[in-house]
Amino acid sequence: MIRINLLPWREARRKAHNLQFYILMGMVAGLAASIVLLVHGYYAARISTQTERNHFLKQENAKLDKEIAEIKKLKEEIQALLSRKQVIETLQADRAQTVYLLEQLVRQTPDGVYLKSVTQKGLKVNLSGYAQSNSRVSTLMRNIEASPYLENPDLVEIKAANVNSRRLSEFVMNLNIKRLRPEANAAKGGADNVAPRGAAAVANK
Repeated sequence: MIRINLLPWREARRKAHNLQFYILMGMVAGLAASIVLLVHGYYAARISTQTERNHFLKQENAKLDKEIAEIKKLKEEIQALLSRKQVIETLQADRAQTVYLLEQLVRQTPDGVYLKSVTQKGLKVNLSGYAQSNSRVSTLMRNIEASPYLENPDLVEIKAANVNSRRLSEFVMNLNIKRLRPEANAAKGGADNVAPRGAAAVANK
């Protein structure tokens, strides 16, 4: 006996297929939404972490700015102290210049040379005097060049002159005093005892 199916099976199969399609689409949509939520949560957590790091870095930068400002202030104070120290050392080195100058003039002035004036301005010194001959003036210049405290002798003028019926060479000379380091100044402290004799010798000449 032949059975004939009169039900609309094609339409039922189509509905079944559509139902499966919708179910599959729903599952895909749910999976996609889950992935989107997971990615969004991941990046939101990363952003939150980075924001906290940025806030921490800002706080640390603010602390560093304060420390840099304090360091800059300390450097300025140190520079000011070094400048004062340098001024004090310069004054200490310069206060004995006259003593060293007189002591060295006594030591370096050869026989036959007579100084009549010594003028000092800072590290520059002007000498004027008489010599028995031009060679004595040359000897004086060589002695100044060899001196540990005097340097750069420069003969400005030399000419013949008559002093007490004696024919002498009158000269004018410039020279410089070497600036002493503080330790050299301290090491030369014994020159203070020699200076009075040096000053008297120059005065006698």
